Amino acid sequence: MKKFFIALSIVAVLSVPLLSQEKSKPADDSMKDCPMHSQHQSSTAGDAEMNRRGNQGMGFSQDKTQHHFLLSKDGGAIQVTANSADDQASVSQIRMHLKHISHAFQAGDFNIPMFVHDQTPPGVPMMRKLSQNIRYEYEDFENGGRVVIKTTDADALKAVHEFLRFQISEHKTGDRLELK
Repeated sequence: MKKFFIALSIVAVLSVPLLSQEKSKPADDSMKDCPMHSQHQSSTAGDAEMNRRGNQGMGFSQDKTQHHFLLSKDGGAIQVTANSADDQASVSQIRMHLKHISHAFQAGDFNIPMFVHDQTPPGVPMMRKLSQNIRYEYEDFENGGRVVIKTTDADALKAVHEFLRFQISEHKTGDRLELK
C-alpha cells in the first residue's frame, strides 16, 4: 500500500508541470497535434479570403447575409437574405446583385463567381455552352432575393447541379446536395 501512495505521489508531482505547460500554450497552437490541423487552418484562411472577395464582388457583407443554393428537378435556385429584416441596405444590395447575376448568367458571364471562388466553378463551362437552354429568373424574396434556374436539357441540368453543389460546399450552407 505504501508503494501505491509513493507511485501516486510521483505521478501527481510530475503532472503539475505538464498541466501548467498545457495552460500556457497559445490558443492558436491548441490543435497543432490534430492530424488535420493544417487543413483546418488553410480552410479558415481560404474562407476568409472567399468572404473578402464575396464582399467586393457581390457588393454586400457576407457576415450580414445568408446564402442558400437549392436543387430542383428542373434546375435550382440561388437565394440570399439579410440576417436582419431591419437591414434594408443589405436587402437592397442583395436584390441589385441578384438581378445583375440573373442577366449576367443568361449571357454566359460567370465572372463574379469565378472571382469570389478564385477559380472556375464546376458546371460553368457547360452552363456557358448551353446558356440558350437555361433560364435565370430573378424574384424578390423576404429580406432578399433569389435567382430561379430552370432547364429541360439533361446536360445543362447536370451542369447547374454541379455548380449549385459546389456553391453549397464552398459557402458551407448546409443545403441538400441531393434532390429529395
